[in-house]
Amino acid sequence: MNTTVKEYLDGLKDAYLKHNGKEEWEYFEKNRQGAKKEYIDELTQIFPDIPKSLISLLQHVDGTYGREYAGETILFYIFGSDVFQYPYYLLSSEEIIQGKNAADDYSEYIERVYEGVEIDDKITNKVNANTKWLHFSDCMNSGGTSQLFIDFSPSSTGKKGQVVRFLHDPDELKVIANSFDDYLKMLMNNEYNFINEHSVEY
Repeated sequence: MNTTVKEYLDGLKDAYLKHNGKEEWEYFEKNRQGAKKEYIDELTQIFPDIPKSLISLLQHVDGTYGREYAGETILFYIFGSDVFQYPYYLLSSEEIIQGKNAADDYSEYIERVYEGVEIDDKITNKVNANTKWLHFSDCMNSGGTSQLFIDFSPSSTGKKGQVVRFLHDPDELKVIANSFDDYLKMLMNNEYNFINEHSVEY
């Protein structure tokens, strides 16, 4: 397992135990399964620059968004963002593949069609065949409130592989980390503040 991912999961476990989530964590660990090699191979073909840490995480658990593993369903918060009140799920490798054209869904935002919508200048203002966003996470509100992406097509002021957070009402696209590894470290530095009694007892 990737070193950063191991450190992240160890800290996540501690956060769950701290907030009386031992039962939820043990259920997660007992029933989780890693992504199939065929899906990992397809992901790396679609996204050649996919972070090794995300691959490692998917090999550990192939999604936590109502995923069924051998008849058992996992609905488990594993991420947060700068909007700390929203915990997030990890999408499965198959869901990420299905959402490979995620940037198209946000084309009007990216191209600054709407006035009054805050768009980070690190995000490109053009959507074309080379625009690549990897949608890896939805927030607790079925993704309707917030989603997370790895952006492989930044503007000249951004960084390839930066993590973009979409927030709805008010709508906003913001870069919250320069890389997926930096994103995980941010959550660790924030002491997994998205995990609390509310998020454990959903």
